Amino acid sequence: MDSDLAKLRITKPRRELLSKMNIDSIENLITYYPYRYDIYEKKMPSIDDTKLVSEAIVLSRPKLAYKRGNQSKMVFDIIIDHKVFRASIFNRHFLQYQLSVGKEITIIGKCEVNSNAITVSDIKLQPLSSLESIVPVYSTKEGITSKSLHQYILKALDYLDNQIETFVPNDYLEKYRLISRKDALFFIHNPKDKHQIKHALRHLKYEEFLRFQLMMQYIRSTMKQDVGIKKEFDDTKINDFISSLSFSLTEDQSNVVQEILNDLKRTTAMHRLLQGDVGCGKTIVACIGLYANFLAGYQGALMAPTEILAKQHFHSIKDLFGGLTIKIELLIGSLTNKEKMDVYERLSNNEIDIIVGTHALLQEKVNFHDLGMVIADEQHRFGVKQREALKKKGHKVDFLLMSATPIPRTLAISLFGDMDVSTIKTMPKGRSATITKFYKSNSLKPILKFFNTYIQKGGQCYVVCPLIEDSEMQQLKDATFIYQEMAKYYSNICHVGLLHGKMKDNEKEEIMEKFRNNAIQILVSTTVIEVGVDVSNANLMVIYNAERFGLSQLHQLRGRVGRGKQQGYCFLFSTIDNQDSLDRIKFLETTNDGFEISEYDLKIRGPGEVLGSKQSGIPTFMIADVYEDFSILEKAKDDALIIVKQLNKYPIIRDYLYQKSNQDINNFD
Repeated sequence: MDSDLAKLRITKPRRELLSKMNIDSIENLITYYPYRYDIYEKKMPSIDDTKLVSEAIVLSRPKLAYKRGNQSKMVFDIIIDHKVFRASIFNRHFLQYQLSVGKEITIIGKCEVNSNAITVSDIKLQPLSSLESIVPVYSTKEGITSKSLHQYILKALDYLDNQIETFVPNDYLEKYRLISRKDALFFIHNPKDKHQIKHALRHLKYEEFLRFQLMMQYIRSTMKQDVGIKKEFDDTKINDFISSLSFSLTEDQSNVVQEILNDLKRTTAMHRLLQGDVGCGKTIVACIGLYANFLAGYQGALMAPTEILAKQHFHSIKDLFGGLTIKIELLIGSLTNKEKMDVYERLSNNEIDIIVGTHALLQEKVNFHDLGMVIADEQHRFGVKQREALKKKGHKVDFLLMSATPIPRTLAISLFGDMDVSTIKTMPKGRSATITKFYKSNSLKPILKFFNTYIQKGGQCYVVCPLIEDSEMQQLKDATFIYQEMAKYYSNICHVGLLHGKMKDNEKEEIMEKFRNNAIQILVSTTVIEVGVDVSNANLMVIYNAERFGLSQLHQLRGRVGRGKQQGYCFLFSTIDNQDSLDRIKFLETTNDGFEISEYDLKIRGPGEVLGSKQSGIPTFMIADVYEDFSILEKAKDDALIIVKQLNKYPIIRDYLYQKSNQDINNFD
């Protein structure tokens, strides 16, 4: 199935084009599915639907109403069901001499009821009766058409013929009344009717989810065989520490703390995902876990995706454990070699109890005396390989992943099948919802008076832009331009700073330090401030070109303001006319609930975009949708749990899992 495409006699230039579409084997080719179908059935317009699909006879030779370069309009008369219509078609002037009087054609377009004017979107140069009723349409790249790709796929299916094995076991085929994989692949690529498409989708979606869930459950079962270390610690000291906090834990926080403590006491290693909205208090929960790990006599590590966030965690944890004899240290790339060597030595000599850092923690020179617990913050920003590399620096380490991109718990449990899932939904008391407003504008003009008053009263603010440098193609606001304009406008009023991802780490930290100390009042930034930046005096945010961000990302950005007791404000700017994009942005005006936002975003954009699938280990499914097809995902999960316990009964699945596990279990991306 993974045979070279050359066996299909596809030329080398075409194979190179297919490779750019991630099609480099016969299996990839036959699982490259249509994204839609053109259905050619006669349809006359109605009051509710102006679409028209019909056979027609050309009555008059087409005339060019105008032609300028590639832009053109052509008009001609046709007969449909003994009635004359005037057809107009744009940019198809090359068909002028093929549309001879009397020719039978198929017209596709729009026509108001009781009108004789048709705006044609497509013409087929043969009658409807001779067309394939359903034609698959594929996403392609320049140089290869959907039609030619379809021919390659049919050639591949013909070449494989009886070699296509059905992955789904017979008892599950019978249970769900599924067709074979061979039939499903043929029907999805060459359907004769909608009924065949339906049955093909049922099989292929279930198979795709089953493969994923089998892999997840197999990983989980092998992890359970790897016995962890039962950690012993004094619960009284944990309770005393919680009581000493200047705030009370929410009910959700208390529940998750108990889940983590129970994990640490078990003889199986913890592998838990902690998800919750921006500002819900995940970090304090994780720190209580680190404290229990310390009391048990083990070292702990917290890995953050950026130096800014790592430093912030470092300072927060030091403040949190200020009254205790816990040695806490920071390891980031911008330290000098001498400073790093000092950290390496003290870490291996057990002179550091908790280490906070970035990817610098993954260096070979980093050796722990006895690492017992690892926490990865903003887990979707790390590849699975990176998380595993840190975990392997200890023996049977307990592992906690944190994510501020919350998704419905049932979906999280199904997606993160190899992990236990904890969720914090309630927010700490005293935090007011950030007021969010959308403006169809590309300047501060609609809020300028409010903005200036806010600055003059001593407030600080973020101004976020999607690009660093100007793009003539997209004509977007960029951070450099905005910074220069604002620095000029506010030169006698306040200080403006610029922060972006291309800066060196020490430059970023210098700017952030000035912002934290109120030496900078307006920080113009790209999305580097999305995660972790916490400045209590900064409670206003402006986001330019809001349509360029996903909803969950906008919500993450918005989470930087209103983190204390002061009211937070977030103003979203965009000049886009697309109504769907505008509705999506305006949705943020209605809620501050990250779960609602993530759920809405999942429906609109899919999990691949929202959850950062390429980095998180979540697969980007080719044909199934984790949201729309959730019921199938749940069935596949239940079935996978049963199948994994009796693999010898299913040799095809057993061989698949053994092969995949040898390749991927430690690098499951």
